[in-house]
Amino acid sequence: MADRSAESWYPTAAYLYVLHLDGPALAWEYLRRHPDYRRDWLRRRRRSDAAQRWGLRLLEDPTLDARDAHPAWFPDHDAVLQLYPDADPLPDAVAFTLWRLPGRKHLIHDGRRLLLMTRWPGGCLRFALAPDLADGMAYAYAIRACDRPQARCQALAVSLNELAATIGITPVARTRPRPSLTALLELHTLQALDATLAGASLREVAEGLFGGDAVADGWYADGGLRSRVRRLVRRGRSLMHGGYRRLVQLE
Repeated sequence: MADRSAESWYPTAAYLYVLHLDGPALAWEYLRRHPDYRRDWLRRRRRSDAAQRWGLRLLEDPTLDARDAHPAWFPDHDAVLQLYPDADPLPDAVAFTLWRLPGRKHLIHDGRRLLLMTRWPGGCLRFALAPDLADGMAYAYAIRACDRPQARCQALAVSLNELAATIGITPVARTRPRPSLTALLELHTLQALDATLAGASLREVAEGLFGGDAVADGWYADGGLRSRVRRLVRRGRSLMHGGYRRLVQLE
């Protein structure tokens, strides 16, 4: 059996950032691993319509992980804050000020409007800016009309609360709760997917994720560990081959 310990997928520490990703960011992690997507990126100058095939407005570099990539999904995720000029502002209306927003900012133009992503330790917000919105204008938030307005309003409220909690605050230290079981599942799924894409066997995947001692003790023909690794690999491939769309609410 080959020694896989030097390969990029083997150290679990390299995947710790996954524990703090939201749905759209996780969707990107699965999409960027798809071999056909990577080919479309290389051929992007010859295929201008390729992005919509993947649920994107623009193709994004698949070599960038979710910490550095800025994929623009089509249609927008419910958590995207749409900002428009307020047509009838109150005298004390809050003005839009780009530099008052927290975090490191990235602007993307998708051909019709500006998309703004801002990140800070432990947080991320996405905005869609109307073409006629300018710095210093009074503004309003908007959501799409649908038959489930309560769910969309709740997503908007979560984003607004996150924004209100961070504006004007410079955190000296930040504590985080223990990772949830769902977050650990995504970490293990991506690690197992990378391992199999690199040609690792199920047993080698198990050793990378859970250690040699756990494999020696629990690797039986129908044992729990072997079944667990098989499920992780199957889940990773399913999410890579279109399942990522559920994470970003594209279906």
